Amino acid sequence: MPEPFTVEQYRRRTAGLGIAGGAVVAGSFQGHDQGWLLDALARLGPDWVGVAQLPETVADERLLALDAAGVRAVRVNLRRGGPVTPQQLDRLARRVHEVAGWHTELYVDARELPELAGVLAALPAVVVDHLGLHEDGLGHLLGFVERGAVVKATGFGRVALDPARAMAAVLAVDPRALVVGTDLPSTRAARPFADEDLELVRRTVPPEHLPAVLWDNAARLYLRRPRPGAAPARG
Repeated sequence: MPEPFTVEQYRRRTAGLGIAGGAVVAGSFQGHDQGWLLDALARLGPDWVGVAQLPETVADERLLALDAAGVRAVRVNLRRGGPVTPQQLDRLARRVHEVAGWHTELYVDARELPELAGVLAALPAVVVDHLGLHEDGLGHLLGFVERGAVVKATGFGRVALDPARAMAAVLAVDPRALVVGTDLPSTRAARPFADEDLELVRRTVPPEHLPAVLWDNAARLYLRRPRPGAAPARG
């Protein structure tokens, strides 16, 4: 288990960065215990949501209770979370979407995406963490973006690729497909999140897409509402 990282520590670390909301993602080391996640959401407020790790057998009533507490997605850790069969992934992703309207987030090396193509192409809503992690999987990742997948520009200290190049490539396919986060506390990353990571986002994303990448895309995905005064999404 890593050292605790509290809401108060997060607020101190991000003070001055202008962060107004976000998604708290359950770590693989927390297993299926949602207590940490729900406590953090209660402390953070309504512009924060949760991404839970859950077993395939989770009851509908539990999904609805988590949804009422602010959870909006389930995470499947294909890199560190143990073996998950394509059939299990398919069943879990479909259930959480049908019962609670959630999407599924994948911590996956994009080089492995072709092995899951048959399953992922049929899922209702998919998000890929950390830019897909590896340069050699970028082409596979972009193929899924074309089919509607969303990509998190997070964890720059985890990836074996050029984050600026990967972000630009995703934006070229769909400017609505990129969201940004801090990845704090950056557990197990080769280097933790740095303020300069957000500066790289600002330098890379064209000004006309920056509001969407910094807020609107994530708000549509997680908060299920647009920014006040924002233009409606096209398409």
